[in-house]
Amino acid sequence: MSTPFVHLHTHTEFSILDGACRINDLVAKAVECEMPAVAVTDHGVMYGNLGFYSAAQKAGIKPLLGCEVYVATGPRTRRDPKLDKEQYHLVLLAKNVNGYKNLIKLVSSAFSEGFYYKPRVDKELLAQYSDGLIALTACLAGEVPSHLLKGDARLAEQSLGEYIDIFGKENIYLEIQENGIPEQTPVNEGIIRLSQQTGLKLVATNDIHYLNAKDAEAHDVLLCIQTNSTLDDPKRLRFGTQEFYFKTPDQMARMFANTPEALANTLEVAERCNVEFDFDRLKLPDPGVPPGINPGDYMYEQGWEGLKNRMGCEPPEAYKKQFDYECKVYNDCGYPLYMLIVRDFTDFARDAGIYVGVRGSAAGSIVCYGLGITDVDPIEYGLAFERFLNPERISMPDVDLDIQDDRRDELIQYVCEKYGRERVGQIATFGSLKARAAVRDCGRVMGMELSEVDQICKMIPTVPVGITIDQAIDGNPDLKSAYERSRDVKRLIDMARRLEGLNRSVGVHAAGVLISDDPLTDHVPVQQGGKGEFVAQMGKYDIEKVGLLKMDFLGLANLTILGNAIGNVKRTQGIDIDILNIPLDDPKVFEMLGKGDTNGVFQLEGAGMRRNVIELKPNSVRELAAIVALYRPGPMAFIPKFIKSKFGQEPITYLHSSLEPILKETYGVICYQEQVLQIARAIGGFTMGQADVLRKAMSSKNREVMDKQREKFLEGAKSNGVPERIAAKIYEQIEPFAGYAFNKAHAVCYAFVAYRTAYMKANYPVEYYAALLSANMDDKDKLAAYIDDCRRLEIKVLPPDVNASGADFEVEDGAIRFGLGAIKGCGRAVIEGMVAARDAGGPFVNLFDFCERVQDHAGMNRSAVECLIKVGAFASVCSNRAQLMEMLPDAMSAAASKLRNQKAGQVDLFGDDAGAMSSTIDLNRYNHVGDFSREEILATEKSLVGLYLSGHPLDNVRGLLEKQCTANALEIRDLEDDAECVIGGIISEVRHKITRRNDKMAFIKIEDLYGTIPITFFPNAFKTCAEQIIKDKVVLVKGKASHRERIAADEGDATVEVEIRGESVTPIKLPNGLSSAPIGKGSNGGALRTVHIRINGIPPAKLEVLRGLLEANPGPSAVCFWMEHDGAKQKVTTSFKVDATNEFVANVERILGRDVVRVA
Repeated sequence: MSTPFVHLHTHTEFSILDGACRINDLVAKAVECEMPAVAVTDHGVMYGNLGFYSAAQKAGIKPLLGCEVYVATGPRTRRDPKLDKEQYHLVLLAKNVNGYKNLIKLVSSAFSEGFYYKPRVDKELLAQYSDGLIALTACLAGEVPSHLLKGDARLAEQSLGEYIDIFGKENIYLEIQENGIPEQTPVNEGIIRLSQQTGLKLVATNDIHYLNAKDAEAHDVLLCIQTNSTLDDPKRLRFGTQEFYFKTPDQMARMFANTPEALANTLEVAERCNVEFDFDRLKLPDPGVPPGINPGDYMYEQGWEGLKNRMGCEPPEAYKKQFDYECKVYNDCGYPLYMLIVRDFTDFARDAGIYVGVRGSAAGSIVCYGLGITDVDPIEYGLAFERFLNPERISMPDVDLDIQDDRRDELIQYVCEKYGRERVGQIATFGSLKARAAVRDCGRVMGMELSEVDQICKMIPTVPVGITIDQAIDGNPDLKSAYERSRDVKRLIDMARRLEGLNRSVGVHAAGVLISDDPLTDHVPVQQGGKGEFVAQMGKYDIEKVGLLKMDFLGLANLTILGNAIGNVKRTQGIDIDILNIPLDDPKVFEMLGKGDTNGVFQLEGAGMRRNVIELKPNSVRELAAIVALYRPGPMAFIPKFIKSKFGQEPITYLHSSLEPILKETYGVICYQEQVLQIARAIGGFTMGQADVLRKAMSSKNREVMDKQREKFLEGAKSNGVPERIAAKIYEQIEPFAGYAFNKAHAVCYAFVAYRTAYMKANYPVEYYAALLSANMDDKDKLAAYIDDCRRLEIKVLPPDVNASGADFEVEDGAIRFGLGAIKGCGRAVIEGMVAARDAGGPFVNLFDFCERVQDHAGMNRSAVECLIKVGAFASVCSNRAQLMEMLPDAMSAAASKLRNQKAGQVDLFGDDAGAMSSTIDLNRYNHVGDFSREEILATEKSLVGLYLSGHPLDNVRGLLEKQCTANALEIRDLEDDAECVIGGIISEVRHKITRRNDKMAFIKIEDLYGTIPITFFPNAFKTCAEQIIKDKVVLVKGKASHRERIAADEGDATVEVEIRGESVTPIKLPNGLSSAPIGKGSNGGALRTVHIRINGIPPAKLEVLRGLLEANPGPSAVCFWMEHDGAKQKVTTSFKVDATNEFVANVERILGRDVVRVA
């Protein structure tokens, strides 16, 4: 029998990048050591308390819920960098539910009122919420130990007295530790003296940060990850010893042999702490059910009336039967109030003109359809209610609402106003060290070469999501071989294994909104997010245990695009589009998709999906749903069969006739989870609820459960007259699909959004692209691609113009006017001020007039005006950007002078008319200033907009790149890990690095027509390519795609980014002696540009059309023709002078073809 003892001071992985104890492992260790209880006291937070509570209860030991809070050295609201950078520690444990609630209040207030470096409480706050709490004096960082460490016993006694006054003498325990730190010994002696003087009891703790003694090194690495340091850094943060692990009771007994009472007192503390939660009560607010009416009756009444209205008649018997069945399930589970709350949200959104939809299994409910929560008829599309709410395995339903992302805040604001801001919050997410991230972090900390670490990471696949290092080793012989052969690789992998899965960051759930019937801090600890919102210190699964309502409000850009496109059509054509009632068989839509014109269409973008859509040539929403469901790892392998079966190129066969009605819609291929349920029902005799249990068992790959389910399936099949051999084959067929088959309700909802976006693009392309461009102003790669799309579709994109543009891209006379919001340095307030001045006084006459009229508007300053000049937004008043830059100081000065005079009350001798002052300015004095060179103009446009407006440095090689490249900046996102590719463009950035082995490598960026591509050349590849890796050079790069995990704190998890591992570089040979000007070279002064046109082999008829174009575009640029005769190039000068705009060049190319014109 081990010594009675309980650990009271323990840090888990929720002490982010400090604690290394996984909760389940911690509980298991306590059980192994025969401890009746164990505490969790993370630093300043309560993230893991509820998960720990459940794990401990399941294991049969008592959970002691606590927190090691930070105590401010003065008032918690003071933030003096000299006085408040450091804080004291204090361990608090909840004696009862009231103590737990007070601990919640303390931790929450520490964030909202006391945050400065750390979330801090002070003694005033401790006194306010002391009831039900036990306090331990903590480690060397505690207030009492800190004073003892400084040799100030008097101050230590004074501080202890203050804590006694706050918590009561019976609730204060003096903490002693034996951790090998030299300073701990005199502090322990002082603590023991205080115990003798005051009669306060001692408790022995070990300030646990990791589970086993051997984990000390891994914990050291974890601290290096936290502080971004390496193991060989002598100044890094480190623990002084390797003693901060979960010691057994016998180990603790040996260490505290002279103070055995300190061990026994830990049992006393554990016995005094008794917190029990009621997880059964739902804490749902009232959405406004009429007084005296039962929520279930009200849901039935509202839902049935809504269903009749939607169908325009009394619903058929099948609908009535399903509706009654669902209502019974909702009532039996106690969820009518939940459904009415959700319905209130969707009603508000639609009344406010906010586009909203539902994704996922909720679309399988006919009640949701009747209440107006969803817009898909689940019976017509064969959706299963049991995927939403299974009466045989009851859990809280989960309705995920898609909302146009630019108005999501309006819905959250409505929720706050309806239920009270203190009752509404968001949910924390925890980003963890996934396999690749763990290897990368450990490699950096251990000082390994980046190329070596990268090579190991490449051997760990990114699919399936969440793959572990052990799974990767088992599945990849190369990784296993490297692990077994190399000592360094083995050490790296072993270290990463120990840290894999630990929490790395805390963020805010992108969609989750939490709603309570009481203030949130009555139930959950909260902290504040970046916008001041409450964020619950719990993950979404713990929230459900507490019984709070969790809603997912998912901002979806495509709904914003749809809403804005519909608004554009209303403004330009006066047509009201009811997007929910558009025809679902529009031939223009399916013709467009069949040609692969899927850019800007929800879920159907990307090179891989585009190829599949071209081959499938979908002709219904159902087929769109199927391709959406199949286009993901796993089922993607069945896309060819699906397509061939559709066109009769491969026979459709069924193992049993019962499968035909289930799989006929998808040409014999299992696409959906619902089909798995239907097969289990039709063949195995399962109910739909039982079938969902089977699906989940298959999905989790629980072999024991799956074997039992298989027996049940075969028995049911026998009862249904299906031979065992056939039934076994069917089971084998559905088993792998259950793990990755897609939720049909989700696929159908996505298919409807896809169809609606395609409908708008096919029927109202200008209005749609204006909305699409506005929604993608911050993604410069997509913006460039969509503008190129407009060029291909012959939709004019007019340049930015202070006399025509607004913040967004807008429809103007059948074209799209560039939105100023896409220009760096021009905030929305600046643009709105400019538009207001233009609306009030008419178009701007010149730069002086502009400065005079907009200078008093918010945010308008010289820098903003310079940005507008440099992107050509003043071309309607002056096309020479250099002249405008020259006159800007004078214009700003004159406008400021006039404003001062007006404020001083002086009379304007020139009157009040707009432009009156500017009309007296002699603009001819700026005529001597020549314009910037084309290269300078393009470089500046690129820096301010992220793309080129007046042309592109690669225009002359556009055709060549399209022929020789296998992927562009947008398409590399779709490449699989390690896929070979050829990309091309201008080298826009080169960064060299010397490795620890003194080898050279390089990180470069290639800029193509669609964006920027990061490329890494490791030492071996760099040796062969170094001479070609030169900034501003136009090249082709052969390489392989490389998937790299990035941890995003705001998303709380790892995301995969794609870059290229370069292998070879080939300079592009430009056609017929033409050259592509490098970006950003020096000015050519005011030299005029010349248009060079190659006319070899051009038919006379086309030359006549060209002549007409040249005559119709007069301007300053000379034109010369180039011909070849007997292998020699001949230049022919002409008398033409043209305006060499990007539009002009595009028109020449439309007449003569690509790669025949160059402007230089």
